Amino acid sequence: MRKWGPLTAVCLGTFMLLLDVTIVIVALPDMARALGASLSELQWVIDGYALALAALLLGIGAAADRFGRRRVHVAGIVLFAAASLACGLASSPTALVAARGVQGVGAAAMFATTLPLLASVYQGRERSAALGLWGAVSGAAAAIGPVVGGLLTEGPGWRWIFFVNLPVSVAAIWLTARTVPESRGARGRRIDWAGTAAFAVFAGAVTYGVVRAGSQGWTSASTLATFGVAALALLCFVLVEQRVEHPLLELSLFRKPGFVGVMAGALAFNAAAFAVLPYTSIWLQTVLGLSPVQGGLAVLPLAATAFVVAAVGGRLLHGVRPGLTIGVGLTLIGVGTLGQAVLSAGSSWPALLPGLIVAGIGTGLVSPAIAGAALASVPPERAGMAGGAVNTFRQLGYAFGVAVFGTVLTSRMGETLSEGRSHALAGGGAPGLRAAGVPEHALRAAFASGLNTAAVVAGAVGVVAGVVVLVLVRGDRKAPGAVESPAPEPARVGPAEPVAGAGVV
Repeated sequence: MRKWGPLTAVCLGTFMLLLDVTIVIVALPDMARALGASLSELQWVIDGYALALAALLLGIGAAADRFGRRRVHVAGIVLFAAASLACGLASSPTALVAARGVQGVGAAAMFATTLPLLASVYQGRERSAALGLWGAVSGAAAAIGPVVGGLLTEGPGWRWIFFVNLPVSVAAIWLTARTVPESRGARGRRIDWAGTAAFAVFAGAVTYGVVRAGSQGWTSASTLATFGVAALALLCFVLVEQRVEHPLLELSLFRKPGFVGVMAGALAFNAAAFAVLPYTSIWLQTVLGLSPVQGGLAVLPLAATAFVVAAVGGRLLHGVRPGLTIGVGLTLIGVGTLGQAVLSAGSSWPALLPGLIVAGIGTGLVSPAIAGAALASVPPERAGMAGGAVNTFRQLGYAFGVAVFGTVLTSRMGETLSEGRSHALAGGGAPGLRAAGVPEHALRAAFASGLNTAAVVAGAVGVVAGVVVLVLVRGDRKAPGAVESPAPEPARVGPAEPVAGAGVV
């Protein structure tokens, strides 16, 4: 227990918070039917979690260094469990979105402390083994999330995707309290609460603006006002970071081309690989009529391929320049996502398989390499900041991608359907539209066209990001302890990220 207890405790929490990214996507149609949720509300069910995780990750990590990592980790589990119960009991979309945001806060506290806790307990070869197992658990959470989500949704109901967190939380709290020693960071470090607040407002306002643009228009007064708030918050964040003694993110790091390339790659990674999958899941279930389990299995090839490639490629590609691995991987993700833009009114789920597999290969290349590349792009004393930043940018990429691609999807569908019908269709309302007399062929053709356009935009993001990384990330210096670095978290749909439907987020 003394040897494996801390690893088991930390892995339980990691598995739970990352599973909650991917497990939700398959349940979206059932949530929409049960709560009467609109498309924008479904988007916030996903983005509320990812944004809270991304916006608070760096700030909570700094707080944990000061107040105690184990204490913050346990507090995060308690908050996550309470929010999971609230999600399962939610009687309205607003209540569910609010509970998902609180879940994201708890997940940020858990995720920010995961690796520091492991590093404080294990040393040398034991640390390498512990991080390897942690990486495997992270990948497994993403891989099985859609299937577990489908089984629970089709069985006891979608609310159980949240209730299942409760016994796992109890076990994680008990193990953490018994086996994980307390640890802290350097003394005297102040927490940048102003920077944390400004960054959270910026991220939330940008996402809110994009979601509103889908229904209100990009040039509407409310949309422009929201983007204005986002710009002001970003300016405040920059000013705060330039003046505080211990910033969340040292802006001088962005003078390094390698760091800029890695952050751009992280932002594009979760967006290109995972942010279209929520809409793919809605298409599979509400238009094609697949069950939740079948819908989960249909997108599983991406996660399964990524898991295998990450496990095998991590050894075969050891010593290869990270920029090359990430650049090629992002390009493959882009090509694979473009390969999913082949749908027509008569298409079914097998049409997605080639593209999902190619994107999975790219995901398996990027996932193990991107965290190490972030560490290698900065001086050793900034390694912790770089690691937190890459995870933050990944979750932001997922949240932004879900919002942007949803707008692209409905805009394209609006060329053949009315605006109201396109939003209803994208939000899982195909059965109601059929009952209202909309022809089946029109529904299939509109959704296929919208998914194709969203996939083209996402694929272009992946290809462009791949080129940017190949150009900017050219150094070959290994990250401190890179040989011990595992594949980073899924987020985590993630995408921790953030499946985003299936995969490492």
